[in-house]
Amino acid sequence: MSAPTTVAVPAPATADTPVTLRRALISVSDKTGLADLVRALHAHGVEILSTGGSAKAIEAAGVPVVEVADHTGFPEMLDGRVKTLHPAIHGGILGMRGNPAHEAAMADHGIAPIDLVVVNLYPFEATVARGADFATCVENVDIGGPALIRAAAKNHAGVTVVTDPEDYACLLEDLKAHAGAVSAALRKRLAAAAFARTGAYDGAISRWFAEQVGETIPRHIVSAGRLKQTLRYGENPHQQAAFYVHGLARPGVASARQVQGKALSYNNLNDTDAAFELVSEFSDPAVAIIKHANPCGVARGETLAGAYERALACDPVSAFGGIVAVNRALDRAAAEAITRIFTEVVIAPDADDAARAVFAAKKNLRLLITGVMPDPSTPGLTVRSVAGGLLVQSRDAGLVTEDDLSVVTQRPPSPAELADLLLAFRVCKHVKSNAIVYVKGGATVGIGAGQMSRVDSARIAARKAQDAAEAAGMAEPLTRGSVVASDAFFPFADGLLAAAEAGATAVIQPGGSVRDEEVIAAANDAGLAMVFTGMRHFRH
Repeated sequence: MSAPTTVAVPAPATADTPVTLRRALISVSDKTGLADLVRALHAHGVEILSTGGSAKAIEAAGVPVVEVADHTGFPEMLDGRVKTLHPAIHGGILGMRGNPAHEAAMADHGIAPIDLVVVNLYPFEATVARGADFATCVENVDIGGPALIRAAAKNHAGVTVVTDPEDYACLLEDLKAHAGAVSAALRKRLAAAAFARTGAYDGAISRWFAEQVGETIPRHIVSAGRLKQTLRYGENPHQQAAFYVHGLARPGVASARQVQGKALSYNNLNDTDAAFELVSEFSDPAVAIIKHANPCGVARGETLAGAYERALACDPVSAFGGIVAVNRALDRAAAEAITRIFTEVVIAPDADDAARAVFAAKKNLRLLITGVMPDPSTPGLTVRSVAGGLLVQSRDAGLVTEDDLSVVTQRPPSPAELADLLLAFRVCKHVKSNAIVYVKGGATVGIGAGQMSRVDSARIAARKAQDAAEAAGMAEPLTRGSVVASDAFFPFADGLLAAAEAGATAVIQPGGSVRDEEVIAAANDAGLAMVFTGMRHFRH
């Protein structure tokens, strides 16, 4: 094996001129579209260098290929870990065309220019997603690939870099339009995409590795993802928006398959995520109806259809145009119940053929299928932007059980009250603060969200329950005989007394106020049972 003895250096190039392709380096993990690409490059007279499986695929496509080892004069070694990490490769990529010193050095060392680098990386994200062990994940960390990509992107004045099979078509179109050359505009755009890809790749690795060593708050954090969908607009029509996903996606809107319906909006995605996370809290059949990221009805039941009807009864006015999430495969009965009113999105782990046929009659309704439910106890991070930075915290995976409760009143809750209290507090976790949730018989019957005063949330929830009762022709609201949950402590007794006036008989709250004794005394005077959780669930 020997290195080239003569070097043909292309005409001087600047960042503004088309560059003719004479030699390409191709090393890809994802071989989608590779055969068509190399045949087209060969037709333009491009010499192709490659390695391993990529070289075999190129040969199978009937295109001549030069092994990198033959080009460098140095064999592939260390189980393939070292193959492209060689001056004959990186010098050919990084040498500046039109720079006399670079050209002289390349000629002195027999380094041939490489004008095109086509590289996609070892499938690290997919390896982690399928649950591979630690050693396998580490082995799928690409080293040479990112180095090649970054080198080519840095020297985009003379080199074209392609990191995604989706860009093959635009490369070939540009080559055809410029008689075998690549325009400056495309080189720049592909270079930007290349840096974004290596950044996202390193971000996925760093996030995964931090999790492996139990580092919740690392010194540096990288937030990156792949564009899944360009959205028509953001929260409002004057705002631009897009949906990005990363390879370590939690089951939900990022991993879901859209079976039918028009394109999802920014608000749809945000609300659907909130709905699916809420309904994942329950093991028995459950339904959550969400509007503007807040639940307007949540219920458990023996069937999804039954649970939906009970969830809808909590606030049928707000449910119109809402998001419905379920934690079981949808059947015909559930689909028919859901489609009786206008619904924007339905998300479920699955749906049988009969349910899909019912939804198909509502062509604008979006149906999302996830395959699995997320685990509410799984650790992870939530990220929110602020001016000049990011707020990062661990996901609220806190779960209160009966063993965590402290009875603080003279009367303990009955078994039925206790079951409803635990459900109410679990729903509270998904309601914007200040949050008040009334529950009766396994279903929410009143929800107050996002108020500056806790007593206002209690009163609003009670008023909505009264409105629902009047609309349904009931003699009294379902809050009569209900239990009530508060996401944080009652700072004064007024919020608790407002709940008692609404008909609540038992209360669940974190406790911890300097006025706890005053609140407990008010609960005793009203004949309420009250338990403290020791855990709060603020949601902003």
